[in-house]
Amino acid sequence: MKQLAVMPEAGKQPSRGYRPSMLGRLKKDKWLYILLLPGLLYFIVFKYVPMWGVLLAFKNFQPYTGFLKSEWVGLEHFQLFFANPEFFMLLRNTLLLSLYNLVFFFPAPIVLAILMNEVRFALFKRTVQTMIYVPHFISMVIVASMTYVFLTTAGGPVNDVLEQYIGRKIEFLATPEWFKPLIIMQTIWKECGWGTIIFLAALAGVDMEQYEAATMDGANRWKQIWHITLPAVRSTIVILLILRMGSILENGFEQIYLMLNPLNRQAAEVFDTYVYMMGITQGAFSYSTAVGLFKSLIGVVLVVGANYLAKRFGQSGLY
Repeated sequence: MKQLAVMPEAGKQPSRGYRPSMLGRLKKDKWLYILLLPGLLYFIVFKYVPMWGVLLAFKNFQPYTGFLKSEWVGLEHFQLFFANPEFFMLLRNTLLLSLYNLVFFFPAPIVLAILMNEVRFALFKRTVQTMIYVPHFISMVIVASMTYVFLTTAGGPVNDVLEQYIGRKIEFLATPEWFKPLIIMQTIWKECGWGTIIFLAALAGVDMEQYEAATMDGANRWKQIWHITLPAVRSTIVILLILRMGSILENGFEQIYLMLNPLNRQAAEVFDTYVYMMGITQGAFSYSTAVGLFKSLIGVVLVVGANYLAKRFGQSGLY
């Protein structure tokens, strides 16, 4: 028996479905919003509220007059910074360290993750993963101390070996030319293993049948990596590269500061250590704030530009 369709009454529109109010959606997904709350509070308290301090870059801040009553000087601190003879030294050192990190450190976790993905013996794979994750949890103070112990000319094992084979010792810690290679090697040793986590997670979602089909088509392991593994992590690589562009003028204060000394300063001084020196040790709060704001503005421009280029080339960007 066929059922008759119920026709709407004249003058009435058919129902389009109930849309809950904002309060209703909050009640429905309250636990999700509660989980979101700690992260949201962190960004509000530590990221957005301190942004009021950016006004210091445009004031001649004096502690006894206070934040609001200090004299407004506009772009004076930026002009002093750009006219400073050390500006180009700081820019050169910062950009070179970032370039070396981009060329040598950024691909290292990708290569290591691909190599780990090719390991089929599960026990060996888990053991190696555990070993390469451990350095991430070692304090940078300990890493700098280990570097000093190994490379010092006063009984360091590396220089003892060099003295036996080449007849002389090398001042690794005091030679400006060795500073940047040491920083890059420290970074790779400490963070390369930890950086593989996100790439291994991306590779875990690859369908194994693709590898089986490629094997049946005669593709060797290198071709499988090139045509299956790398495309699987391509979007992840692009997103991380965009984020890395935003911190192109940040090299990590703690690591640079611990390795910095008067003998290698010309190659080691970067914006991060310069801000600390001017703001904390010399009390030039407004000037150091201007330097920090300059770094942030460059980072924003680079992120927006990198995201635009990524989308123009058909890749998924941040937004």
